[in-house]
Amino acid sequence: MKKIGLFLGTQPSAGGAFQYCQAMLEAFTSLPMSEFTKVIVFSCDDWREKLVEFKIPNQSIENTLWGKFFEKILNLINLPIKWDRRMYALFHPIARVLLRQKCDLWIFPAAEPWSYQIPVCALVTIYDLMHRYERRFPEISANGVFEWREKHYSKMSKSVNGIFVDSEVSRLQLIESYGRDPSSIYILPYIAPKYIYNELTPVGFDQRYKGLGKYIFYPAQFWEHKNHKGLIQAVGLLKEKYPDLKLVFVGSKKNGYLSTFKLVKQLNVSENIKFLGYVPDSDMSQLYRRSQGMIMPTFLGPTNIPPLEANAVGCPLAVSDVYAMPEQIGNAAIYFNPSSVQGIADAIEKLWTDDDLCSKLRERGLERNSQHLQFHFNEIFIKAVRIVQPEVHRLSRELS
Repeated sequence: MKKIGLFLGTQPSAGGAFQYCQAMLEAFTSLPMSEFTKVIVFSCDDWREKLVEFKIPNQSIENTLWGKFFEKILNLINLPIKWDRRMYALFHPIARVLLRQKCDLWIFPAAEPWSYQIPVCALVTIYDLMHRYERRFPEISANGVFEWREKHYSKMSKSVNGIFVDSEVSRLQLIESYGRDPSSIYILPYIAPKYIYNELTPVGFDQRYKGLGKYIFYPAQFWEHKNHKGLIQAVGLLKEKYPDLKLVFVGSKKNGYLSTFKLVKQLNVSENIKFLGYVPDSDMSQLYRRSQGMIMPTFLGPTNIPPLEANAVGCPLAVSDVYAMPEQIGNAAIYFNPSSVQGIADAIEKLWTDDDLCSKLRERGLERNSQHLQFHFNEIFIKAVRIVQPEVHRLSRELS
């Protein structure tokens, strides 16, 4: 019987990554008990309550000051991987905990460095390699971020036993970027989070969001690559024709927030744009369901989770035609070039005025979503876990 470990270190503030880890937890618990012994190690206390219902042996760990200091020293020294693994295995408290479990395979759903820093058989998720393809955005390239990501993903690709990616585009990018063996890359598409299926209106919802009326929805943190400014410029083109046009933004403030807010003032579209800030997951389902449609003009991918949320609740959808977005959404969206303000404006106008098209998109989205549920996610996950094998001899050679 194979012993499998799951490492959970992501916090709720990580947004989509946290939701993905919850889907991975569900898949992990679906592993047949007749084939696998399971254990979970978590470093973020938010997981404690979520793990109660699953009744899987688990252990909480916390990085110590010594552990953090140790990591900084090794990062500065930049040893070869085999020496990193030797040092972590001997001295780092978290590494020692993971090794003591003696698992045949560890799952790292958030691209954690532990996947290559310690000598274990590892199956890891790489969300994207956008730092290589979209260096124009400072959040993935400036202030050492590019260098860190490049070092991190290069080591991971060369060291771990298997890698999950979200799409065929991601698989090809991983092969192109780091020469990864295609046979050990597994396409595991994202799915909509569980909370989005709640049809009940949360207590106090109508008081919190008074006067929304008819609106188009965009849920995204205010990163530059999310392209809020393209939406605002498009509204500027449409406001005379549709003075009642309204866009609702939700998401926390990031490096693009101030410039976005200033542009709203400059183009005199304050009456057409509503900023709701961060909203809890429990409110998201109703914000989608009550909207005229959702639009996502992001420049990055390869895929994204909000379009899946829209499909899950039958919310008409318009998305960028970049990377693997067409692969992810199929015919359940209006596509546009995110670099074209006119293209964005045309998509907004269709969502705002074409009820027949919106009805078709709603039906297509629900059908598309029926093919990408937790059940399907679990099936792909289990197949990959059965295939990935410990490369004991390779690891032994690296450590010798």
